[in-house]
Amino acid sequence: MFDRLQKPFLTVETGEAYQPIRLTYDLNESNGLVSTLDKLQCVEKNPNASSWNWYWKNECDDMHFESLESFRKNPEHPVRLGTITVRDNKLFLNLPSFKRACMAVPFFHKMVSKSIAKVHHADFLNKVFATDERLPHGFSEMFKENELDRILHERVESYNKVKEECENAATAEEALRILSEYTHSEAGRKLPYAERYVFELQNQDDPDVVFLGFYIYLRGRELVAIKRWFGESGYSLADAADETVEAVFGGLGIDIIE
Repeated sequence: MFDRLQKPFLTVETGEAYQPIRLTYDLNESNGLVSTLDKLQCVEKNPNASSWNWYWKNECDDMHFESLESFRKNPEHPVRLGTITVRDNKLFLNLPSFKRACMAVPFFHKMVSKSIAKVHHADFLNKVFATDERLPHGFSEMFKENELDRILHERVESYNKVKEECENAATAEEALRILSEYTHSEAGRKLPYAERYVFELQNQDDPDVVFLGFYIYLRGRELVAIKRWFGESGYSLADAADETVEAVFGGLGIDIIE
């Protein structure tokens, strides 16, 4: 444990923890997507491939990375924020940190019409890495579809069961007790190595509220991974939720992951 406390975890160029995350979009119009991406100066297509690089410049130049204190952008060599690939009627946005994912979702929601592509889910890792640790080779090694589906199914099934118990409770007090026990159990559970977050973005929903929910969800898991890295083995999602709510609402402002 002492050795680990002396080792910093791996970070990306802009300062945040390296935690790979992949956004998956339902793709409805491939030609429309290509046309839209070609118009963005912050996106550049790779030669001879259905992939693009997303850079920290032009349309997204005003994005802020508060976690980095002394970073000077070089216009000649802009930071690559992530990569975009298209295959099997899906659009994938691969990113090296949670913060970039939290910025990418609203950015591309604004830039790409939902009739062309719509974000469906995010797959991510609930850990940070040592600077000398072997990293997973590619997203296919990190994310196993069957395992992610199983974990998601179990979580949804558990939630629906508790919801039914609350609805059938004899009294409001009994329903509150059931919900409280479920919340306490969820907050203290061990997080899986990889996990999936599904976006519930309907036409009538306020996208800012949906994106804030995504931020809070990821922020809690980022905090748990970092706190436990530094030896706080008892730090839970409940602790992370308290910190996140205070940071977001207590400060009278919404900030992206620091």
